[in-house]
Amino acid sequence: MTMTKPANPDRWALPLILTLSIAVPLVVAVLILFPDVFKADLGIHPGTLPAFHALLNGTTAVLLLAGLYLISQRKIAAHRSVMMAAFGLSAVFLVSYVISKINADPTPYGGEGWLRPLYFFILISHILLSVPVLPLAMLAIFRGYTGEYGKHRRIVKYTFPIWLYVAVTGVLVYLFMQPYY
Repeated sequence: MTMTKPANPDRWALPLILTLSIAVPLVVAVLILFPDVFKADLGIHPGTLPAFHALLNGTTAVLLLAGLYLISQRKIAAHRSVMMAAFGLSAVFLVSYVISKINADPTPYGGEGWLRPLYFFILISHILLSVPVLPLAMLAIFRGYTGEYGKHRRIVKYTFPIWLYVAVTGVLVYLFMQPYY
């Protein structure tokens, strides 16, 4: 009887994570840089999506904190479910964000005084840190599901605070912009 070595999931998962980590931000960047090329009136009122995005981001932040609490209580199955829900909401946000980019013209920020630089600091840091969230979250989920808990904990040490920051600042960006929608 010949024993075969089980397939190494890293062989397919890591290239997939890398491919998605490059492709998704590129698609979003193209949509932002060339809005007129991909413009499509989808019949969605432009003012509704930002509130929906804030709801998704706020719920994601709550789920991330719930996931932290659950894992601190060693409730692994509940932690896993909550974190997958957070990832799912982030995916829904990303799709909805892309839809909003092809459906509506950008809304400029109209604030003045000290709020203006604060808004742009939050917005720019939110955008820059949103890029690594996808690969970090996918890698953390992958390591958790493959039972590589040491690697999972090491990646989550960076993933969690960045993802939480992006979720919370997503809500803040909405609150800053809400009067201008």
